Amino acid sequence: MKYTFGFSPCPNDTFIFDALVNHKIDTKGIEFDVILEDVETLNRWAIEKKLDFSKISYGVLPAVSPYYWLLQSGGALGKGVGPLLISLPGNNAIQTHPETATVAIPGENTTAHLLFSLAYPTISNKKMMVFHEIETAVLTGKVDAGVIIHENRFTYQKKGLIKLKDLGEYWESATGAPIPLGGIIAKRTLPTALLLQIDALIQESVAYAYQKHHQTLADFVQQHAQEMQPHIMRQHIDLYVNDYSFALGTNGKKAVATLLKIYADMHHSAMPLLQDVCIA
Repeated sequence: MKYTFGFSPCPNDTFIFDALVNHKIDTKGIEFDVILEDVETLNRWAIEKKLDFSKISYGVLPAVSPYYWLLQSGGALGKGVGPLLISLPGNNAIQTHPETATVAIPGENTTAHLLFSLAYPTISNKKMMVFHEIETAVLTGKVDAGVIIHENRFTYQKKGLIKLKDLGEYWESATGAPIPLGGIIAKRTLPTALLLQIDALIQESVAYAYQKHHQTLADFVQQHAQEMQPHIMRQHIDLYVNDYSFALGTNGKKAVATLLKIYADMHHSAMPLLQDVCIA
């Protein structure tokens, strides 16, 4: 059988899923039609119930949980991995004029947006952009500040930008939990046995990646990050791929439950229970 599977071209995702989608491990006859897209596009597609399996931002999980299960493996959680709020030196609009300050956000449904809204609940003048356009928007003065994710964490200082707040550190100090950035979801209409099998295959794919490519970069990773220098790719993988990528575990599940509660509080909605969201 073949299933649609969307994830981002970022090195952490291509590192994790290389062995799975390129048949470097035995997938037991399961094949995937792979779609590589920006995570906010994948978030929107999840709302539209477009793909069988997909990477999403945890910020959109509550909205899509009626239609998708959250898998245990393949995601991005951790400490010290959160988005950063950046600006040009001397631009103090966030502090001095929060009611008019403009902030670039990497997508309405991203975890980055949720964390920014948690830290800055009174700032409403937000401009949604693709994540790789945000540094330029800040540098050219189109916005007063921007929330950056992915590899931009490693490049903003070289471009003369400064960090105003580490939104991940804010989350960690407020909750004591790891930051749930992105997870893998699967359609609830698919058989549970299949979802558990694919969860196990993703774990095998992660193990393969560490065994074969812990020191070298796989071709699949490099071909989809062509504008990124090899050491940035490696930094990206080292930051976002960890034990939580293999399986959520107890602490990962607690982090997801914390996010579900905060989302419900922020949106004045009912909180879905973790056991009703996570496949196992």
